[in-house]
Amino acid sequence: MKSKLKSAVFALLAFLIAVGLIMFPKYTLEASVRGIDIWWGTVFPSLLPFFVTAELLIGFGVVRFIGVLFEPIMRPIFNVPGAGSFVWAMGMASGYPSGAKLTARLRQEKQLTQIEAERLVSFTNASNPLFIIAAVSVGFFHDASLGVLLAIVHYTSNSLVGFCMRFYGRKQERKNEQRSKLSVRKAFHALHTTRIRDRRPFGKIFGDAIVNSVQTLLMIGGFIIVFSVMTTLLLQVGVAPLLSNGLATILNLFQLPSELALPIFTGLFEITLGAQMIANSDFVSTLSQAVAVSFIFAFNGFSVQAQVASILAETDIRFLPYFFARLLHGCLASTIAFILFPYVYEPDKTTSVVTANPELAYKEESFQLLLSLANIGPMITLSFIGITVVILIKRSLSHVA
Repeated sequence: MKSKLKSAVFALLAFLIAVGLIMFPKYTLEASVRGIDIWWGTVFPSLLPFFVTAELLIGFGVVRFIGVLFEPIMRPIFNVPGAGSFVWAMGMASGYPSGAKLTARLRQEKQLTQIEAERLVSFTNASNPLFIIAAVSVGFFHDASLGVLLAIVHYTSNSLVGFCMRFYGRKQERKNEQRSKLSVRKAFHALHTTRIRDRRPFGKIFGDAIVNSVQTLLMIGGFIIVFSVMTTLLLQVGVAPLLSNGLATILNLFQLPSELALPIFTGLFEITLGAQMIANSDFVSTLSQAVAVSFIFAFNGFSVQAQVASILAETDIRFLPYFFARLLHGCLASTIAFILFPYVYEPDKTTSVVTANPELAYKEESFQLLLSLANIGPMITLSFIGITVVILIKRSLSHVA
């Protein structure tokens, strides 16, 4: 009975989405184009170098080297192997869902246990600094100084989530009383052993890195487009405003303006659109906006969470600990933003000028970098998709021969 009900619910949801696509073709097309622009102009070219580099570093044993070297640091603080430091750093530098991708990859390499992987993925999916400072703070709020506050809040609360999750699953794993010491010689030996075991030539390793990275990014692009369309449909059919009324009641309990209910609800699905709506909210204090944006950054949005769930599905890493960590991260980020706001945030003296003339915001170096990436991003995306197709065709022909 339960299985039949589940089938009926899925079928009904698919039918309602199809009806929405037919009823609002103009809005769904605009949402789809917006999702594609975000993916092929920014997401693909910004994540591809990190994904390919990570695959090469794993294949050549560098991650194993880092793991042994940083074991004495990561184990006491986060209760994960030293290789987690690599995932953590790459996750912060490149943004979500890099942490999930690299965690799953290390789990497949058996460098992590299931529990360790679930701990690691809970705090390594973070927003990258370029998105926080350039896209949101400068692009939406026209206030670069707000980006400093948001970045500090995001990464501090993320680290606290990692520390809290160190206690997760301790009863299920064996106690290891041995404490490893810092040893460069031992770390290099692990690097050499890993490289020797991988008998693939350099060309094969590099080709696999490109193919695996592009396949993952194609999946991510699909999720971005679908959730962009779904968010637009919820807004057009009136479901989002209706459900946001309940969220407004919760906001009032925390003395936050109810005007932020719909933007936050939208941000729970799509971070970019939600952050833009929060920035455009009228008669709302900067403090309330900072708290709201900090929460949706930490929650990741259902779009990113769906990407993570799809990546983790290839392993035995469970999604529930990651989702719990997102709720914890959201609560911590909102609280820290409220506490640090009076001490860290200093209104940008050029804010009023930039708001009056948004073209002045382009002088921000980070924002200029984002614009440059958006201009050349599509060419990079198409080029590497073409390279991937060529590699796959050559490999299929070699198998036939």
